[in-house]
Amino acid sequence: MNGKQLILEVLKGNPVERCPWVPYTGSQIANLKGYTAQEMFQNADKLFECCIEAEKQYKPDGMTPMFDLQVEAEILGCELAWYDNTPPTVCSHPLSDEFAIPSKKISKDEGRIPLILDVMRRFKAANPEIAMYGLVCGPFTLASHLRGTNIFMDMYDNEDNVKALVNYCAEVVQDVAAYYIEAGCDIIAAVDPLVSQISPDMFETFLTEPYSKFFEFVRSKNTPTSFFVCGDATKNITPMCETHPDCIAIDENVNIVEAKKITDSYNITISGNLQLTITMLLGTQQDNQKEALDLMDKLGTHRFILAPGCDVPFDAPAANLIGVGEAVRNPEVVRKALESYVAVENLPEIEMPDYDNLDYVLLEAVTIDSKTCAACGYMVAAAEAAAKGYGDKVKVVERSIMRPESLSFMKKKEISNLPSLLVHGKVCHVSLIPPVETIKEEIDEVLAKIKK
Repeated sequence: MNGKQLILEVLKGNPVERCPWVPYTGSQIANLKGYTAQEMFQNADKLFECCIEAEKQYKPDGMTPMFDLQVEAEILGCELAWYDNTPPTVCSHPLSDEFAIPSKKISKDEGRIPLILDVMRRFKAANPEIAMYGLVCGPFTLASHLRGTNIFMDMYDNEDNVKALVNYCAEVVQDVAAYYIEAGCDIIAAVDPLVSQISPDMFETFLTEPYSKFFEFVRSKNTPTSFFVCGDATKNITPMCETHPDCIAIDENVNIVEAKKITDSYNITISGNLQLTITMLLGTQQDNQKEALDLMDKLGTHRFILAPGCDVPFDAPAANLIGVGEAVRNPEVVRKALESYVAVENLPEIEMPDYDNLDYVLLEAVTIDSKTCAACGYMVAAAEAAAKGYGDKVKVVERSIMRPESLSFMKKKEISNLPSLLVHGKVCHVSLIPPVETIKEEIDEVLAKIKK
């Protein structure tokens, strides 16, 4: 059974001989050929070259040629900031001042869609036995790209417009999904990081209907689906299942053993959740192999696909992904090699802020990385928007766990889920982006104490 057959059988819930492996490599594969992320994401030949090299080294059963959640937003008028070591980031929101519902559709010849379709066709021709994933930006995250952080207050104050915008975005990504299916994609994944930042009630109000329609449309094209969410989506696993995807993909913020009990009850496959930073970026090859084996031992082969929790960080060593591929294909050999394995923690010692003696209010956003994680980006943006107008009385700091010292900070503060926002040392918001006005109220409360 080849990789494509293996994944399709797992998605159907049929017995398979081993767990399939899907590395969501994103910008990381640019390293394999010495390119920057920006070079690769804007050049079809370089992207294809990197995809082929990743397939050769990582031995995946499934793979996506492009992991970039800004493709649709760019076409719809969002400006992007480009970086050498991450996918681009949305840096402007065309609906931030005027909440009008767009009517524009995305055609297959706009933006970077032709580049992606070209690479998809070439990759499919070169690797017909690998399940090719087509990733679209989830409609809620796309709506947030267009409206900005205002959307979180709009969900309370302007329900009808939010519904209309999310429905519009669902129609847009449905068109994009159709282009990807035409290019040969075997699975369509809607990647919606911001789903973890809303309550189940909000999910039901704004997302249940558009997502149900989206997955129904993709099924009508005889193509299975995956619902990919980042952050602590624990509260929304059941609502996600009720939109009827074939798979739910989660990251390290979710207890995958408990989540699988829910997905199993709906006959839905689950995918995840290798740790992106502690293991894949900062760990050794043995750390990665041990975690892969542990996940496979806990979850078995029924309705489980081993994968990173999101796209792999740019600087993650190729050896770590190679090691996971080896663990998947030769688990007993790797298990034998790990008999003397001992985990080593190498986190640095750090000096914590002296909150009691600061003469300003300190807002600390603990993130994966605001440039690569949409939920993290909007948490930082909410903090910055709240701080605006206070001058030097309020400072905003991002503590990205791509840096080891931020992992030490996270451990000292006993933070287990990201993104989180601390207001003057107090963990106030965990995996829920607060309205800007709420943060301002918290700032004012601290300022009143400082003045005393």
